[in-house]
Amino acid sequence: MHIVVVGLNYRTAPVEVREQFAFAEKDLPEALHQLMKTKSVLEGVVVATCNRTEIYVVVDRLHMCGYFIRSFMEQWFNVKSEQFTQHMYIYEDEQAIAHLFRVTCGLDSMVIGETQILGQVRNSFLTAQSEGVTGTWFNQLFKQAVTLGKRAHNETSIGESAVSVSYAAVELGKRIFGMFTGKRVLILGAGKMSELTVKHLYSSGAAEVIVANRTLSRAVELAEKFSGKPSTIDDALQHLDEVDIVISSTGAEGYVLTADQVSAGMKRRPSRPLFMIDIAVPRDIDPEAANVQGVFLYDIDDLEGIVESNLEMRRSEAAKIEVMIAEEMEEFQVWLKTLGVRPVIRALQDKSNAIYEDTMDSLFNKLPELDEHQRKVIRRLTKSIVNQMMHDPINVIKEMSGGDQGTEALAYFTQIFALQEQLEAGGGSGSRPAPAQKQKKEDERVSAAEFIVPKTVFAPAGLLGG
Repeated sequence: MHIVVVGLNYRTAPVEVREQFAFAEKDLPEALHQLMKTKSVLEGVVVATCNRTEIYVVVDRLHMCGYFIRSFMEQWFNVKSEQFTQHMYIYEDEQAIAHLFRVTCGLDSMVIGETQILGQVRNSFLTAQSEGVTGTWFNQLFKQAVTLGKRAHNETSIGESAVSVSYAAVELGKRIFGMFTGKRVLILGAGKMSELTVKHLYSSGAAEVIVANRTLSRAVELAEKFSGKPSTIDDALQHLDEVDIVISSTGAEGYVLTADQVSAGMKRRPSRPLFMIDIAVPRDIDPEAANVQGVFLYDIDDLEGIVESNLEMRRSEAAKIEVMIAEEMEEFQVWLKTLGVRPVIRALQDKSNAIYEDTMDSLFNKLPELDEHQRKVIRRLTKSIVNQMMHDPINVIKEMSGGDQGTEALAYFTQIFALQEQLEAGGGSGSRPAPAQKQKKEDERVSAAEFIVPKTVFAPAGLLGG
């Protein structure tokens, strides 16, 4: 079995390419089930943020795996593979595992150490698990990855200093205007990123902030926190001539603001420039709006260099996290090596239980005069003997199976205890994970309660989105 990740991110693909591969949240379950129909795929998780789309899979063979995943993307997004292949990366086995660990720790983000990606990976995994498309390998790997991400942020200073996209958007505005004193700003969208943007704007001296959202109640809720002005998006767009800056961050699938709407607004404000910063993926503002006279439009990719001055400390902390990642890599490899010992131990337990039950039945048939209490005492004591006899052999084979001679040790163990019949009856040695849909409930299923990411992890800096 192999672990593979196929993806594209802000380093390999510009926003105009990334936005073509944005999974709508409501469509993700269907996409996961479609992914599971892809040849060779046994388990799957999709991680999709404004800065990356990554498909993690467990496959039964590497040959042609990249081709099969590309075909899935081509069909799902209706985009020809030749239009995106050059932007893709593929990591296999140890590289794929290391990549996931670096992603959850914020080391692969546009802003080193941002924290929102940790929650996004967690939610992506839980969605996949709830859809029944993860199994033994990913239940272990993603739990370990999220736990590592929490450790990285709790035990280092990687998340300190304000270097979020919202911070960068406001910094860009300050470079244009100097300060926001007397300026009117229109915020499209009322989510978490918009809320932090409003905070940065007021701290930078903005005179008035208009919060516009499709749902007016949400706009009112956010505007009231900062004495802003709430509005619906449709109403706000009728007053483009009254604002100096537009910052957009909605979750819409199409353009919220078209080039024609921008052009109409500019006709009502000749001689006054309009600065627009689009930090959404897919983009909210039609890129053609940049061609309208007097309009200066920037997208999320234009923000990458803005936060450079606040990143030096984070880079030094990143070195500490790389050491953590190396340790976690070793731990996961040990876990993989010991994966094959489970069915062998289960076979030994099944065989010993069968012998025990047969012996008890024979004993009680020969001693019918025993009452129920006496039978319970005999069962408890004899069961204790069996368990104690098996305790040391089980612990020894667990330890040996993780070593360099693990395969040979398992073979000898199976031969010594004559377990081949039980293993064959149970479906083989267990080194190959069953397809995710057939995993038993006891196979390390991870509950949402186990996977809670403490609120302290999500510092205000963490709104880049991976």
